[in-house]
Amino acid sequence: MNLSLHILSSERPFLISGPCSVESEAQMNEVAHRLKTHTSTQVIRGGIWKPRTRPDSFEGVGEKGLKWLKEAGKQVNLKVCTEVSNAKHVEQCLKNEIDVLWIGARTTVNPFTVQEISDALKGTKIPILIKNPINPDLKLWMGAVDRFLNNDLTDITVIHRGFSIYSHHKYRNVPAWEIPIAFKQYFPEIPILCDPSHISGNRNLLLELSQKSMDMNFNGLFIETHPNPAEALSDASQQITPEELKTLINSLVLRENKIVSSHQNEMESYRNKIGLLDDRIFELLSSRMKLSEQLAVIKQKNNMTILQEKHWKSVFDYRLGKANEYDLSEEFVQKMMEFIHQESIRHQLSIMNPNIDSE
Repeated sequence: MNLSLHILSSERPFLISGPCSVESEAQMNEVAHRLKTHTSTQVIRGGIWKPRTRPDSFEGVGEKGLKWLKEAGKQVNLKVCTEVSNAKHVEQCLKNEIDVLWIGARTTVNPFTVQEISDALKGTKIPILIKNPINPDLKLWMGAVDRFLNNDLTDITVIHRGFSIYSHHKYRNVPAWEIPIAFKQYFPEIPILCDPSHISGNRNLLLELSQKSMDMNFNGLFIETHPNPAEALSDASQQITPEELKTLINSLVLRENKIVSSHQNEMESYRNKIGLLDDRIFELLSSRMKLSEQLAVIKQKNNMTILQEKHWKSVFDYRLGKANEYDLSEEFVQKMMEFIHQESIRHQLSIMNPNIDSE
């Protein structure tokens, strides 16, 4: 795969910022000049068509806003980008010479629509940003990327904007960092930006999330910035002013993705120790599963079900209660116990039903 990635510079964080929605010509001109003056923004973003959850919400100004967005970028000599959700949007953006397009989370979830957009862009060289789908589905995200690559659209960057759940005590969309990390394993050459605005839904969490993404070697940030967030027609609570964006960027600690030679031996020593412990963990897990198989033999002889709910709840609650003692998060202990339990069930199924696939 030979990706051109013209949109991104090597400078971190590469910064794309601007309002959630393009609201007026004056708004765009003001935010563009303030972004240029106060921040290191390299591309100005602005939503033209807003796929809102409820139809009585502000759904964008439509095609006329493309001219405002483009002109604002010209005034400060910056590229501009907007979201497209169908082939008609693509046509209008190309006509108005929009520099970069992004595919939103609600669109990424639909392979038919992604293919339609990809086909509409075939033969162009326009950079494309692809947000993760609203649901935590790595293969769906990867599939969206593949649909553009298959049409020789190689200037691709992805955006991590979190994943929708019914409710969460902290985030609008849970970050589930393991999914973008897994994406990078499959597509290490594709840059990734973090959208802390949509993960948080709360401007007070933007710095925390931005720092986490930088610590995980993300290439940049995609942040909603408005000249007066309190008056924003959409997503007011997660937008910040250009001046606040400057403070946020200046507060980031940017670390290098390299090993300092003077510490290499020390780091290798710790990594070797970790490797030995990992070996022991998997050896212990293997031994545990063999014991589960012995349990399955007893259950089979006595015509018992594999799942014994009362016992499992007791074991699960006991381990979860010891999370602090283990110095591990409750979430980690919960997931670990669930994975172990599922593997134990798989082993027991293979004993009790040897002729049936236990997957």
